[in-house]
Amino acid sequence: MDDVVARALALASESFVTASGPGGQNVNKVASAVQLRVNIYQLRLAPEVFHRLKGLAGSRLSARGDILIDARRFRTQEANRADARERLAALIAEALVAPKTRAKSRVNRVGKTARLAGKKARGTVKANRGKVEW
Repeated sequence: MDDVVARALALASESFVTASGPGGQNVNKVASAVQLRVNIYQLRLAPEVFHRLKGLAGSRLSARGDILIDARRFRTQEANRADARERLAALIAEALVAPKTRAKSRVNRVGKTARLAGKKARGTVKANRGKVEW
């Protein structure tokens, strides 16, 4: 798991852009927001992990297969850079965890007969509705 995250962080490219939000007059001068971009095809993931990652990435995934993470929560480049890297690591770590398979539940004989009796009673109630003949 750690090797996949480390490989993703090594392959990721960062660009810095001016951010909106907190920062005062400094916000127009300093490029503090970080755009982290990594191509999921270069990660060489197993097919099931690849599909989970595609689903989790959602609108952050481009048509070329790049995941784009935009971090502009903090005022400094370093904090936004660390935030973007943490979010990418969390996304990949979540994709690596396989969901638990659901076990089919089985109803016993008593439960089946009770369910069918309830359905029969409800059907009788509905059948008795309608026009009343005087």
